[in-house]
Amino acid sequence: MAIHRPEPAQTFADAVEAVSATRFRADLLVREIPAPVGLAPEAYALAADVRPEPGVEDSPYGTGRFVLLHDDTHPDAWDGPWRIVCFAQAPLETDIGTDPLMADVTWSWLVDALASRGAGFHSISGTATKTLSKGFGGLAAEGDGAQVELRASWSPTDDVGAHVEAWAELVCMLAGLPPGSEDAPLLRAHGRNL
Repeated sequence: MAIHRPEPAQTFADAVEAVSATRFRADLLVREIPAPVGLAPEAYALAADVRPEPGVEDSPYGTGRFVLLHDDTHPDAWDGPWRIVCFAQAPLETDIGTDPLMADVTWSWLVDALASRGAGFHSISGTATKTLSKGFGGLAAEGDGAQVELRASWSPTDDVGAHVEAWAELVCMLAGLPPGSEDAPLLRAHGRNL
């Protein structure tokens, strides 16, 4: 027996309008992108880059994707008609990338960002992955590297504006820009201020 859960009281068009009306901090460039096909009858997608460099597709500081899905058939895994899918990644200092709790901290940042915006949700799932790399041959000069990546999805129980704000906060947190740090320098690999 399915549990009755509250649902966002909005149409898909209203939800897209709420997401589109969101104001983001100046150092996060957000743009609409083509939504993935085949996940739901209705979908809307955004991409974000932290302090992107001109002519570069993805920011070297942090990037993310946000997808809003709507399906009136209430897919079992969603336990409702709405689903949000998000992705966020950022490079790390190598010593931070080896921290055994980094994946746990990354996941907690998502949950905390949702809570800080008062974004209600259920049926959350996802992964937080940290990777370490070492260059060899022609890439040896690049040295060691680390990266964190979060993939998550959840079903919103209220209007979606707060959810896109939480995702934007997460992307910035992963890039080293916590709330209230607009225009602060980014500290990144090899101790460089960016």
